[in-house]
Amino acid sequence: MKTTRPDAGQKTRAVIYVRISQDRTGAGLGVERQREDCEALAERMGWEVLEVYVDNDVSAFSGKLRKDYRRMLADLDQGKATVVIVWHTDRLTRSIVELEEYIELSDRRGIATHTVQAGTVDLATPSGRMTARILGAVARQESEHKGERVARARRQKALKGEWMGGIRPFGWGVPTGETRTKTDRKTGEEVEVPELDMMKAVPEEAEALRFWTDEILSGGSIRSLVKWCADKGVTTTRGNPVTHTDMRDMLLRPRNAGIAVYRGEEVGRGQWEPIVDEAKYRAVCAILKDPARTTTPGAQPKWLGSLLYRCGRAGCGKGMTVTQSGGRNHPSYKCGTGHGGGRRAELVDQYVEDQVIDRLSRPDAHQLLEPAPDGIDVAALQAEGERIRQRMRDLGGLFGAGQLELDAFTEGMETARAQLAGVTTQLARAATRDPLAGLVGAPDVRAAWQTLDLERKRNALRALVEVTLKTPRPGRMPDGGYFDYDAVVFHWRRGINHRP
Repeated sequence: MKTTRPDAGQKTRAVIYVRISQDRTGAGLGVERQREDCEALAERMGWEVLEVYVDNDVSAFSGKLRKDYRRMLADLDQGKATVVIVWHTDRLTRSIVELEEYIELSDRRGIATHTVQAGTVDLATPSGRMTARILGAVARQESEHKGERVARARRQKALKGEWMGGIRPFGWGVPTGETRTKTDRKTGEEVEVPELDMMKAVPEEAEALRFWTDEILSGGSIRSLVKWCADKGVTTTRGNPVTHTDMRDMLLRPRNAGIAVYRGEEVGRGQWEPIVDEAKYRAVCAILKDPARTTTPGAQPKWLGSLLYRCGRAGCGKGMTVTQSGGRNHPSYKCGTGHGGGRRAELVDQYVEDQVIDRLSRPDAHQLLEPAPDGIDVAALQAEGERIRQRMRDLGGLFGAGQLELDAFTEGMETARAQLAGVTTQLARAATRDPLAGLVGAPDVRAAWQTLDLERKRNALRALVEVTLKTPRPGRMPDGGYFDYDAVVFHWRRGINHRP
């Protein structure tokens, strides 16, 4: 259906739709230039523009939600306008499904479509609809071909160990002193930005990555590292606060160890400067990807023994938590089942800390450290891991080419994954740091203990001793106080058991 001729003195109601995406098909115009051209067309035709709908950096081909496009369709369905103006048909849609929806709406509501570049698209006639469908098919083919070209180029760069583009990864990108021209995604305008050497590490960011890696290997958590970033003012390369997901992604990034990746698979060595030793990187991956690792820990513990101290009631053994059972001024450890009575939290924690510090201060404390792994050849393990990954890539290539049956492919991949898991475990053993390191042999163990944050103290406690809280005796103790030290039982995990 064509545009209805308005009554004398009444202007045709029109709306404009503009969109820019990464592919920038056509002239590569930004939304502002598209808007200007569309408004000029409306002025020449004598149409009244009621609204301009803008979707910035959203591809019509990708299938992602275009909010303003959907809002425009809803408004057109309510009779807001009878003319839609776009710069080119490929700015409107590249999806066959969306095109058919738009054709149906245009026919039902009497809407005409006018383009700056391709003229009028009369969707009320069979020939007009055919033209629109042909233009849509051509645009879709262009997007598919472009996607294939980009994928081939990215794969080639990955195999060569080159930078594949995208958001600057934390740790790399040293300014060269030169600038380059870049198109602003929001406005489409060209701006000058610093040229970065993505093969060179940024010193302060590289140091942060190494620190985070060592913290995880020493028993630290992602949550504590996120807090560290907030305290230090460290942000992502986009200037946003570092989240739990950001931190995990940065720690698990193969690029840290100089490993090139394409579509999630390691394909060789990168040409950029590695920041983290590969053995440490593999160990961090083993720790963070451990299925037994808690990923939703809930509220952060505020007390040394929360859920670590065990209830001493016969047959219970559950982890104890701190409650206000002793009044707001006297938080107490208590079993969730009510066993064992309440124990003043600050007194118990202080006593446990004193005993731990005493044990770590003794001349034989070095015996508490776990022995360094013997006979682990890190270089050989890394080479073996790379051979296994290459075998997995070869299996995938043979299966994809139809030269390997599914059963043989599955069996080969399962064997390779099991072997790779073993290699990763050995690398993790070689790189993981004992949580007691830094305490044993310190000139002043108490001072070293006090420098640790709560999480590091809990990791050391977890590695060294199991504490059980039995029901305390009532009344005054032999020492004249009311704290029953005998009700706090220590079972040392390392060295000879000792009852303080």
